Amino acid sequence: MSKRRSGENVTDPGETHLKVEERETHAAGVKAVVIAAKHALPRAGVVRTMRSFLKLNQADGFDCMSCAWPDPDPEHRHTAEFCENGAKAVAEEADRRRADPAFFATHTIPALDQQSEWWLGQQGRITEPLVRRPGSDHYEPISWDAAFRLIADELKSLSSPDEAIFYTSGRASNEVAFAYQLFSRAFGTNNLPDCSNMCHESTSVALAESIGIGKASVSMRDVYDAELIVIAGQNPGTNHPRMLSALEIAKRRGAKIVAINPLREAGLINFRNPQEVKGIVGTGVDIADDYLQIKLGGDLALFQAVGSLLVEWDALDHDFIDTHTTGFADWAAHVAQVDHELVVEATGLSWEQITGFAERLRASKGTVWCWAMGITQHRNGVATIKEIVNLALAHGDIGKRGAGLFPVRGHSNVQGDRTMGIWERPPAKFLDALQQEFDFDPPREHGLDTVEAIRAMRDDKAHVFIGLGGNFLQAAPDTDITSQALRNCRLTVHISTKLNRSHLHTGTTALILPTLGRTEKDVRGGKEQFVTVEDSVCSVHASRGPLAPASTSLLSETAIICGIAEATLGDKYGIRWSAMANDYDVVREHISRVVAGCEDYTQRVDRPGGFVMPHPPRDSRTFETKSGLAEFAVSPIELLQVPKGCLLLQTMRSHDQFNTTIYGLDDRYRGIHNGRRVVFLHREDIAAAGFNNGDHVDLIGHWDGDEIERVAADFRIVEYDTPRGSAAAYYPETNPLVPLDSTAVGSNTPTSKAVVISLRPVQAVAPVAPGAGRPGADEGGQDEVGADEGHKRFPQPEHLS
Repeated sequence: MSKRRSGENVTDPGETHLKVEERETHAAGVKAVVIAAKHALPRAGVVRTMRSFLKLNQADGFDCMSCAWPDPDPEHRHTAEFCENGAKAVAEEADRRRADPAFFATHTIPALDQQSEWWLGQQGRITEPLVRRPGSDHYEPISWDAAFRLIADELKSLSSPDEAIFYTSGRASNEVAFAYQLFSRAFGTNNLPDCSNMCHESTSVALAESIGIGKASVSMRDVYDAELIVIAGQNPGTNHPRMLSALEIAKRRGAKIVAINPLREAGLINFRNPQEVKGIVGTGVDIADDYLQIKLGGDLALFQAVGSLLVEWDALDHDFIDTHTTGFADWAAHVAQVDHELVVEATGLSWEQITGFAERLRASKGTVWCWAMGITQHRNGVATIKEIVNLALAHGDIGKRGAGLFPVRGHSNVQGDRTMGIWERPPAKFLDALQQEFDFDPPREHGLDTVEAIRAMRDDKAHVFIGLGGNFLQAAPDTDITSQALRNCRLTVHISTKLNRSHLHTGTTALILPTLGRTEKDVRGGKEQFVTVEDSVCSVHASRGPLAPASTSLLSETAIICGIAEATLGDKYGIRWSAMANDYDVVREHISRVVAGCEDYTQRVDRPGGFVMPHPPRDSRTFETKSGLAEFAVSPIELLQVPKGCLLLQTMRSHDQFNTTIYGLDDRYRGIHNGRRVVFLHREDIAAAGFNNGDHVDLIGHWDGDEIERVAADFRIVEYDTPRGSAAAYYPETNPLVPLDSTAVGSNTPTSKAVVISLRPVQAVAPVAPGAGRPGADEGGQDEVGADEGHKRFPQPEHLS
């Protein structure tokens, strides 16, 4: 173990050094390699860096803990089968720095909460189980057995199992996900919210209702062979960088690409592959043939307009429509009435641009439809995805080579977790299989999703929160309300590798249970274990870490969950918790009999490249919907009314972060360096609000559902190429502006891409999100405004009066 205890000597530059420079017009290249090395080597060292990088995304190695982009077939993988952000993710986990008991004895919880999210992550790996006892402002060590007993005693004291919340992050393996949902249901509740509730839940709902399964209908070969690829509401250069290599292959084979995104993003403009000569010394490959800079919230109108043109031109696959679908006539009649002027107003695009997109689609014999959170996190997210499906059905783009639906998942195993039963609304057939395997009747009533769980904790209806990975406070909407909800609990438990904000807003009693990471060897029961994951195209494969654990006191996630379960339930139902903890083959035996498509699981998953889960629409053009056919949907276009003087804000990642993990303070593709508190605006919107480029403003949230004024304080205005009326800023700094009750219809996903805001000059004192409101607190300084002052009512801004 390194002698360095923590990153306490790390200096946070803060916003005073923020620089705005020229934006980049290409992604990756040699610079990405250099930056990845500069990030990894100081944290992990040369030996650990090389040992981990050479096994990253390899058939005999471990799966990247960042995005869920699929791996190429084993015989086609590069030696360096990872991207810049994957390298950063590995470096963060392989960090030689340690947040040990001495660190927590030195730092109080309130003092830690004054630090930035970036600073917290730089303190290194947590080495021992920790407890914060009632009334204390410190974490102190606790044994594993004592921690498990504490959790068990609190769970057993609840008046109802439904007073417990079992949250899951998307990086949890299939093995621990299966054990976790089994524990929750054996305990007696379906309260299994997960990160999917906040990102791709709109996808899961829309696809399940339209085609009978909430997953992608494509393989990687389909992406390579597509004639047209549509990328909507997605920034692959930052969020899924390895996708650019696949797009490069498709472009070389003649594919056209249409990008639909409010901001002009470097990764959608040009890609310079650092593993190709042309990417090093040449100009790379241009990505988007057409770049549609759509206004926030205008996607549904765009897709319906395209549908109206396909119907008008009779550019339809009638054989597919007649044989495999229902509802076409109603949809065709609906889109035939689309108002062109309304579409132009809603999208900010010209009718010529829309027609050009439709002509691309008409000419294509195979189209792959890609989307991400820019589509899902709107009030009409479910309807918009159904409209994408409508176009795919009208064109016969499901179940054929070089075509299909491709929701690109943002977390490494969020799809696998859902397959394993992490869902608050499990299907009856899954519960039936669980009952048959374990001889108990699991609860049948739906549980709480993420938004509902926050409400339950806020309203004192739930009293124990267990978080399997992730940074719940910073990932969730309405940060102040979520903070209060967590603090209302009697017990909060976080299973983590590093310190994060959620550890600092705790219940009366709090536990941090440190776990092994993907990069680390997992030896249990006298043998080296492996885990499994599922990527965005339903491929399931093994993952084995090569590094020695950060501490001899760490346990795997599977061992932790089984330990809690055994302490809580004992031998109830005869479930072999100890056997599952010590040999993951036992877990996989259960999976093979409970989860459809996972027969002979251990044997199939341990082959190079693993296996692909069944997908009826893709495999046989069969659809397990209510009608037994793929279903066209009719959705009205609702033009989002933004009050005069207000803008529509999308929250987003910088290039130096993955979800809530902040790797650094740069976003070089967008020209931002040494800071994060910026808001990107069109020059005319800046002038209309009475400000200049470079001014500092408070962002004021507006939501008709309550009288609370939400404020994110002190952001620097950055003039940017974005449609009029659309703004963008980074989360989690702007999550305090996302109202808990503003969610997508049908999925309850927070509308993080459609937040109504106004701008006002920076106030001397303003409400803050916990640890992240004012620049002093967010970037490492001290802040006199406490977290309890988060929600206050302020007078209406002058320019809105």
